[in-house]
Amino acid sequence: MRVPKAIRHFVERPRLPRLDSYVPAASDPPIFWFNGEREDIVDEVADRLTEAHGVSVGSLELALNDAAMREMRRLERQHDEEARRDLGGWRALSRNIGKMSEREQKQELRRVTRRFAHDVAGNFDPRVYRMAIRAVPKLLATLMQPSQMPRALTSGEGVLGRLLKVEGHAEHLARLEKLGTVVYVPTHSSNLDSIVLGRALESVGLSPVVYGAGKNLFTNPIISFFMHNLGAYRVDRRIGAALYKDVLKTYSQVIIERGYHSLFFPGGTRSRSNIIESRLKLGLMGSAVSAFAANQARGVARKVFFVPTTINYALVLEAETLVEDWLKEEGQARYIIEDDEFSQLDRWVAFLRKVLGMQAACVVRFGAPVDPFGNPVDEEGCSVAPGGQTIDPASYVRWRGKATLDDERDAAYTQDLGEVLVRRYRHETVVMSTALVAHVLWRRIVSQSPGADLFSRLRMRGEVSMERSELEREVGELRDRLGRLQDAGKVRVNDWLADAEPSRIIDRALRVWNGYHTRMAAKDVGDQVIAEDPTLLLYYQNRLVPFATRVAGEHEVAAREIARMGVVR
Repeated sequence: MRVPKAIRHFVERPRLPRLDSYVPAASDPPIFWFNGEREDIVDEVADRLTEAHGVSVGSLELALNDAAMREMRRLERQHDEEARRDLGGWRALSRNIGKMSEREQKQELRRVTRRFAHDVAGNFDPRVYRMAIRAVPKLLATLMQPSQMPRALTSGEGVLGRLLKVEGHAEHLARLEKLGTVVYVPTHSSNLDSIVLGRALESVGLSPVVYGAGKNLFTNPIISFFMHNLGAYRVDRRIGAALYKDVLKTYSQVIIERGYHSLFFPGGTRSRSNIIESRLKLGLMGSAVSAFAANQARGVARKVFFVPTTINYALVLEAETLVEDWLKEEGQARYIIEDDEFSQLDRWVAFLRKVLGMQAACVVRFGAPVDPFGNPVDEEGCSVAPGGQTIDPASYVRWRGKATLDDERDAAYTQDLGEVLVRRYRHETVVMSTALVAHVLWRRIVSQSPGADLFSRLRMRGEVSMERSELEREVGELRDRLGRLQDAGKVRVNDWLADAEPSRIIDRALRVWNGYHTRMAAKDVGDQVIAEDPTLLLYYQNRLVPFATRVAGEHEVAAREIARMGVVR
């Protein structure tokens, strides 16, 4: 059967031009070589999935029908330029699948898969990267200090250095980059996270990474330009086809197999509640475990290291939209928010100006790395068993002395790795002033409303207050209890908090909240502090939910109620 022209035109996309004016040096990070392999990576993804589905005619037909039907439904709802361009092609494909021979179905599956893979695959232009590390700090500094543009244009690095603090195991990671593939798996609070992490890596001399980003983020032309040229691959969460999800996982696996340092958010989307992630989406993380096993089976001894990373903000750009979405209980179903503060330039400017005067407004903490099976990794990249002895991670994927491929085995290992990361996230979370003060105020709201449900408490706007002296005492006590947890390795406290007077901690939190958010979180009226907006207080205090009972003191009843919220992501 001859493939209809409509289908051929629909599934075949022109190749992007090769960037041939830059020749990477041997000392450049691996990602500098990415564009030279991009087309081959796309081909390998298509070849692997075609081979996997080509085991039976039924698998081929099922995959094609699922992709066609789901895409038709999606595009019919959209009524946009994409629908006008592609809907006819999917309909033509759907009509002809049953008439195709096995060979033709294989060809169509490869074309569709390659089309998906091309849409996903990112780019990396070293010229844009070098421009970005020079220009972005100055641009952000100018936005924050428009009245001092000349100085901002020369001192952008200093401004960002004050705002962003990087902690943790950077020197260790620099060594591991030379010994294997590093995969960063951070918490996810804001659409700023990818930008912040990129800046954090560059500031401590670590290599740039390949990372996935929601396709909706590419609608902003400025952000899109940088993301498209700095290693981001596009994840279109509107596409529900199983074949598309297979493309994402296979793409991630192939690039990790080839040694490209990577980043993805195991929580999937931003935490709407601001509670530290406890339920992880294991698909992409599993692709990294499978990449290690596949390399071992091919005789490639390249190691893979996972880095649990926390991103900790005193002020979250999209806090109001995220918490409202969570409280509507629509967050998981809606999945994509296209109209939040991240898409509004005026909110960016207001946010950046608000955090300008803050020391360490954001703290990125790189935790101690682990291997694909959750074992700690020493300075030489060797895995360390619970008893302290060095072990070979390849032994986990061997059967009778030979490394093998086993999807069920790798899925079980990924599940175990996810549990390790959840524990590490808690240990590596850095408590900021806003979370500390919000927790004390929210705990008071809970204490004064016994038996009330969450939404009743959220309606108590301005009804609960604390004596300023009492708030200072409880803030100081909470900070000290968190300090003891830090000594036990269970959490981290922002360095500034450790020595600050409670009155200064409260003043900073109030200053951070008020004047940026459209609603006032709390208000200082002389000798009283009023819990003005329980919803915002709930959002910021949620960062302490996993620790609520451990730092409760005399507030055990309220702390137990707060801790029960931890079952919601």
